[in-house]
Amino acid sequence: MITGFYAGLLAIILIALIVNVIRFRLTFKIGIGDGGNHILHKAIRVHANFIETVPFALVLMALCDYNGTRPFYLHLMGIILVISRILHAYGLQKTSVRSFGRSVGIIGTMAVIIIAAVLLILQYVTA
Repeated sequence: MITGFYAGLLAIILIALIVNVIRFRLTFKIGIGDGGNHILHKAIRVHANFIETVPFALVLMALCDYNGTRPFYLHLMGIILVISRILHAYGLQKTSVRSFGRSVGIIGTMAVIIIAAVLLILQYVTA
């Protein structure tokens, strides 16, 4: 399955985000929550936003994959999702306000979810 390749790449990104949170927890000696530390708070939010969006996008992509969606579209969605999550993490880590990375990252992630959802609906309706 093509989706498995992108799930693997995204898992590596997830590990990097987890390590980033752990690094800040050790640096600032904060075991639970963010202790009011803005830097740790941002790292936690980057990780949480990834967890809030990526699994659902991957489930939709996997269903498209299972339904026989053309590899071009699966690769397109996968590439967009990986790049979007990197941009989002970078953009949010740098600033708490609107940024190019954050904006493009969430738009790209939502685009993948919408494209996969529409493909699945069309596959059902036209079957």
